[in-house]
Amino acid sequence: MSAATVTSTAPTSADRLRQVGVTLAEVFCVVGTLVGVGVIGTRVEESSGGALAADATLVAPAGPAFSIWTPIYIGLLGYTVWQWLPQQASDRRHRAIGWLAAVSMVLNAAWLLVTQQGWLWASVVVIVALALTLGLLVRRLQENPSYGHAETVLVDGTFGLYLGWVTVATVANVTTTLIESGIDPSGLVAEVLAVVVLAVAAGLGVLFARRLGGRWAVAVAMAWGLGWIAWGRLTDEPRSAIVGLAAVVAALVVLSAAARVRRPALTTP
Repeated sequence: MSAATVTSTAPTSADRLRQVGVTLAEVFCVVGTLVGVGVIGTRVEESSGGALAADATLVAPAGPAFSIWTPIYIGLLGYTVWQWLPQQASDRRHRAIGWLAAVSMVLNAAWLLVTQQGWLWASVVVIVALALTLGLLVRRLQENPSYGHAETVLVDGTFGLYLGWVTVATVANVTTTLIESGIDPSGLVAEVLAVVVLAVAAGLGVLFARRLGGRWAVAVAMAWGLGWIAWGRLTDEPRSAIVGLAAVVAALVVLSAAARVRRPALTTP
């Protein structure tokens, strides 16, 4: 991308402050991640008494689902570097999303830290705040179209995956917290409620497609999470063919909704 393809006003002190804020948030996010993966803390699936493990509830994604964090974290690092490039410093898109990106990274680290303490209701508050922040961020990306394919892949792709995955994670987090709080139905009732939860997730995917321009990164991340919920219920405990099939249907609904939306072309100078 050349400097001619972005808004070329001189960077202000507010731009520099935003760049520093994003960078500090990325550092905090890295520290939180090291805690969450067990390098300097307890792994997420082992924290909170195992309440967040892959086999804890009917809507918990199977273990391999969490590998999606690798491209997300790489993308966040890439975004942090990208926003420091001279031609990006005063770009309207970065002005619109920079502080939201920083907040999202801080909230992500905060979620990992509160789950270390077993504070499940606090984790719900944090992850809902994270989902809302990312929803607003991606909405602003929609309102300020990308100028080039590199930016689309790095910025829109990263935050789209981030939003899609966090949406599924929020559904799972809320369900886990309710169960740990004593709302723990069994048998067919539990399966029916799990199907309802998956229907809500599918509905959110349809809403995102309509409001955010059918972004494939969001839809693919949601389908990824829902697909691994299906895998977990069909091949592992707690086993449930009903919930597994419902998760497959939910994933297909999300992808179909994205496919039906006509996306705008890249903005040209």
